[in-house]
Amino acid sequence: MDFIDQITVDILSDRVTTIGAVFKLVLSMLLGCCVGIQRKRKGQPAGVRTFSLISMGATLAMILSIYVPQEYLGLKNGDPGRIAAQVISGVGFLGAGAIIQMKGSVRGLTTAAGIWMVAAIGMGVGVGLYIISIVATALILIVLVQVERIEHVTSMGADSRIIRIESTVIIPDVAQYRDALHEAGAQLKSFYLTYDYERNITNLNLVVLLREGIDSLKVLGSLEHIYPTRSITLANQLNI
Repeated sequence: MDFIDQITVDILSDRVTTIGAVFKLVLSMLLGCCVGIQRKRKGQPAGVRTFSLISMGATLAMILSIYVPQEYLGLKNGDPGRIAAQVISGVGFLGAGAIIQMKGSVRGLTTAAGIWMVAAIGMGVGVGLYIISIVATALILIVLVQVERIEHVTSMGADSRIIRIESTVIIPDVAQYRDALHEAGAQLKSFYLTYDYERNITNLNLVVLLREGIDSLKVLGSLEHIYPTRSITLANQLNI
């Protein structure tokens, strides 16, 4: 058996070997990097280094899970899943760290799900499921890139926001606001208003969908001049 054949046998072997373990770590690092590059391009704090380390860590945990009963307890008496089982719970803390909550707005859920998925891919590499792990990585990238484009086209990725307007006149209807929002690429879902006839003031809350990439300042500017406006603010729905 020549050198190349020996390497192939070690890589495909069910037993832990040095060459096989190194190959698994390198493959898991590359797969983690693929997902990390996409997340870093989206401006997420968890990027290439984080995802590659998570993937390699999960792979190493699986290698240890197989190696310990193989060398010390015997494959029939050991439990290869015991160490690896802790990866799932441990990765949950990393996912929680990627989630940012600020004034009721939650960001980072997709990155947290990606962290969990990359850990599972690393475990798959650790047990020798190379093709499945590569396919899973490709599917993640399809979801993160292509599905996101579909969300933007169909407005599925729009954020719900509240535009608060205090006008110095009694506003008769919101038709002009609806038209202005439509021209700006936003969508009016509903509205709430309060009339103060003594001071001749209208407090109007517009519930709108703002797609990612829309300039919020331009949207507010297009609404400001429809009726005499004392103040206009943008907030999320939890602050209404």
